[in-house]
Amino acid sequence: MEKIIEENKQGTSLVMEQKTENQKKLFIESYGCQMNFSDSEIVASILANEGYNTTQNLEEADLVLVNTCSIRDKAEQTVRKRLEQYNAIKKINPGMKVGVLGCMAERLKSKFLEEEKIVDMVVGPDAYKDIPNLLKDVDEGRDAINVILSKDETYGDISPVRLQSNGVTAFVSITRGCDNMCTFCVVPFTRGRERSRDPQSILEEIQDLWNRGFKEITLLGQNVDSYLWYGGGLKKDFEKATEMQKATAVDFAQLLDTCATQFPKMRFRFSTSNPQDMHVEVIEVMAKHHNICKYIHLPVQSGSTRILKEMNRQHTREEYMALVDKIYEIIPDISLSQDMISGFPTETEEDHQDTLSLMKHVKYDFGFMFAYSERPGTLAARKMEDDVPEEVKKRRLNEIIDLQQKTSLERAQRFIGQTVEILVEKESKRSDAHWSGRNSQNTVAVFPKENYKPGDFVLVKISDCTSATLIGEAIGYATEMQS
Repeated sequence: MEKIIEENKQGTSLVMEQKTENQKKLFIESYGCQMNFSDSEIVASILANEGYNTTQNLEEADLVLVNTCSIRDKAEQTVRKRLEQYNAIKKINPGMKVGVLGCMAERLKSKFLEEEKIVDMVVGPDAYKDIPNLLKDVDEGRDAINVILSKDETYGDISPVRLQSNGVTAFVSITRGCDNMCTFCVVPFTRGRERSRDPQSILEEIQDLWNRGFKEITLLGQNVDSYLWYGGGLKKDFEKATEMQKATAVDFAQLLDTCATQFPKMRFRFSTSNPQDMHVEVIEVMAKHHNICKYIHLPVQSGSTRILKEMNRQHTREEYMALVDKIYEIIPDISLSQDMISGFPTETEEDHQDTLSLMKHVKYDFGFMFAYSERPGTLAARKMEDDVPEEVKKRRLNEIIDLQQKTSLERAQRFIGQTVEILVEKESKRSDAHWSGRNSQNTVAVFPKENYKPGDFVLVKISDCTSATLIGEAIGYATEMQS
């Protein structure tokens, strides 16, 4: 395996792993959550063994794959437009194959392949190992589709090819699927039941990344806090486990503690957390280790207990706020971020005000905010009328966004005058004379390059900020983390 260095649109160097003997070209795009991007690296690894190297040039590709998201309608429309572009190129290059992967593939299945005939292959999230066989089906004129969901597939035996990597940060998946049946969400239907990956395979993947010079790992899952390994089986079946399995089970707090202990010079993040499964033991492990970042993405979706019940969220407004208070008590300098939906069915102005008041209480550093869009197949789509007018949704969303931007600036300003530890990740998008990286709290910082390089842990004195970026000057290396 050799590493090819290419330049992206911002001029930042990207490391792309390639096998010199491979002759075919794979172009793969990912949309949606971090899990989709991680899955694309698994697909690239599978296809590397089938003679494919990745390329950023669509026109030269033998195989084009798009890893899709169904969480919002806008994401699906973006993918459809890309498929139209792929097919325009395919008319010039008829030997090119086009495939759809991931959540949208599972949801729309035969519609893409048979009704619209805009792809050659449809592959669900648990069927990536079957891609070589599906490519043969395409060559032999058969329908190439596999969207069967698995009860045990975790891809723990596959070493991902790092796509467009900065060589510094990487994702490591620890769970797949989701057992939470939020009424607005398609994930349980497109990714199946929740299952956890063998901790030994996780540690081996992290060791490999450390050996190759990576400095930060994000542990990924639809719900990382509910990670539970007991020698196999679904989390929901843990009650049936043997006494020995229960005695030797590993939960997320234990996994996180082990990672931080075994790799003291590696920095760790995790995403995404579900409030109902965020236990105090995880917060205590975070407080214990310098190399676990002081940041939690803690989606809430609404500040109204009534709406949370309609969403089938397993927590109330009061329980969520109590959890946040406990987190701040144990780690006062932590940063929190949210997911928020405006205009969920039956949402009243009072419910909306509850959301705004919760945001003021929590003081999120960042947020991901959206107007509700009905997703086919979900309980909300089947049982609830989408009855909040679009103009009301948009107005409420704008109020949420405005409040978050104000709060984000206030939270960023707390770092002015402080010296913070930054892991250099890449060149700044706005200036080739500056580096960009993040502090432990996940806030981006930029500073003059000087003699530092990507992968260095640098102490930066912050002098100014925007709502999203810290601005400062480097004053030296962070010796505690330098390897």
